[in-house]
Amino acid sequence: QVQLVESGGGLVQAGGSLRLSCAASGTVLSIGAGAWYRQGPGFQRELVARITSAGSTNYADSVKGRFTISRDNAKNAVYLQMNNLKPEDTRVYYCNIVIGSRIYWGQGTQVAVSS
Repeated sequence: QVQLVESGGGLVQAGGSLRLSCAASGTVLSIGAGAWYRQGPGFQRELVARITSAGSTNYADSVKGRFTISRDNAKNAVYLQMNNLKPEDTRVYYCNIVIGSRIYWGQGTQVAVSS
């Protein structure tokens, strides 16, 4: 059974950094495209960043220049490096990865940025 396990969230001061990880466990031969979304009270789920299986990336305007999405195919994992964090980045972050013909979602990890 395939699962995505997220880690790396937490509480950080404005201007700080966090690195989120999303790793696929179970019987996984390879992973396809991956993405990070975020959601919070009063906000719709927002696409933060996406990476294709070939490594092409795109970002929400609100995080360009601050966040970097990457992947490690050998580890079946996708990462989100978040620098210069702002209080408005406070949300629950969810990853998804395409594996085979399905899209799998992580359980979510809380990111809180204090001013």
